Amino acid sequence: MKDRAIKLLIIGESGVGKSSLIRRFVNDKFDDNHDVTIGMDFKSKVVNIDGFEYKLALWDTAGAERFRSLTPSFYRKALGAVLVYDITNRESLTKLEAWIAELANYSDNPNIVTIVVGNKIDKERVISREEGLKFARKHRALFLEASAKNDQFVADVFKEIVEKIVTTDYYNASQVGNTVDVAAEEGVSNASSCSC
Repeated sequence: MKDRAIKLLIIGESGVGKSSLIRRFVNDKFDDNHDVTIGMDFKSKVVNIDGFEYKLALWDTAGAERFRSLTPSFYRKALGAVLVYDITNRESLTKLEAWIAELANYSDNPNIVTIVVGNKIDKERVISREEGLKFARKHRALFLEASAKNDQFVADVFKEIVEKIVTTDYYNASQVGNTVDVAAEEGVSNASSCSC
């Protein structure tokens, strides 16, 4: 079997805490005064899900408009996207609409798995949990709230999205050389299968 590599995109506006989520997840560190991401950043981490190891390639892009021209290649071959907003900044949730549209436009994976993450739950909120959940449901995405600063639910964000990705037909087909079981596709039944 191929190396179980999963490319994940971390997207959203500047200042929502994308790099902080990654840094907390990969290095278990938080820095209030870290450098702003310019262009793109890349980190990786191996995670164990249900006894299988997966190598996550975490791609962090600058949220600033001036770096948008860098993004078409950024989206290629991604299996999942973590869409981050700041619960203290309403505009950051509103602007996720544009990021979702960009994801749909540039992604070469029609079944890309998405999770909407409301970050900074350690602060005074402006956006309710219900609003975030409603937004996620509208876009058929998973949903979690987290705090990179206090290390609340950060690992859960990545665990949830990886668990979802590895159960998709798209991922499983990619692991066996993009072959598809024609019998299963055409609904052909045999003695060992049933549709209930």
